[in-house]
Amino acid sequence: MDKRRYFLRKIANALLTVIIVTSFNFMLFRILPGDPSRLLLPRGSWSATIIAQQKKVFHLDKPLWQQFGFYWSDTVQLKFGDSFKERRPVTAVVGPRILPTLLLVGTGTVFAVIIGVTSGVLAGWRRAGAYDTLSTGANMVFYAVPTLWLGMIFIGIFSARLGWFPSGYMEVAGASYASWWEHTKALLDHMFLPALTFGLGYMGQYHLIVRSSLTGVMKEDFVLTARAKGLSDNAVLWKHVVPNAMLPTVTIVMMNIGFIMSGAILTETVFNWPGIGLLAYQAMQNRDYPVMQAVFLLMSVAVILANFIADVMYYYLDPRVQG
Repeated sequence: MDKRRYFLRKIANALLTVIIVTSFNFMLFRILPGDPSRLLLPRGSWSATIIAQQKKVFHLDKPLWQQFGFYWSDTVQLKFGDSFKERRPVTAVVGPRILPTLLLVGTGTVFAVIIGVTSGVLAGWRRAGAYDTLSTGANMVFYAVPTLWLGMIFIGIFSARLGWFPSGYMEVAGASYASWWEHTKALLDHMFLPALTFGLGYMGQYHLIVRSSLTGVMKEDFVLTARAKGLSDNAVLWKHVVPNAMLPTVTIVMMNIGFIMSGAILTETVFNWPGIGLLAYQAMQNRDYPVMQAVFLLMSVAVILANFIADVMYYYLDPRVQG
């Protein structure tokens, strides 16, 4: 397939998906029962004048097609209104939460990919051996254990009983540090348990996928040919088997990376980590619809972008796509 045509088609698909998702976001609070203008107000009793002003702010007094136009204009300018709870622009509420989520989930993802893929490769290569039995059993447990329960267990053991790590938050409120190293160390101490909790679940997923894929690839004719040429086991594994077995894993990894912007809602909630996931949970609790709308759009765009990156990687990793 022509490279230029392939990338243009993928870009067009990604843009079309963003348009569809953003349009759905417009209908998100208009399809809920009740008056949208009341839904877009904090809880309480409001006079007819306040409701009328709210309708005017969100253009709800206009026909639906005009509302759609105003919505797209505001979205392009990143105008999502004010947070009901914090009484300030939504962008000012969401913006500071992005970096903590990227830091936490990014660290957990790197840990999960490195450990999960490596253990999956070794388990698939030595299928039915002692290492395969033990590692696959352990990873199935990590994959099946609820994140909420695992996080609470870690807090109970490593925070409450042993006192090795903080039980939550990103840093101690009001703390001052003598140097950047002290600050970094404190951040790492706070991040260890939530990143480990997040990473263990995905580690199990990557282990199982890589192991299964590797087992299938090992039955292919080109592996038999590589062995017939007299190549060593390491050469057959890392130069022929692993590159072909990684294709399904790339898709899963990129899909999971797309959810980085949504944050690990359960992990961030258990550890009170100030990221997008905790913000989404708090917004749902407080019925903070402007924040929910912005977070939903942010999550969706992140997943679409990750899928696009996966398509680009597939072009270079899989010769069949180029053919």
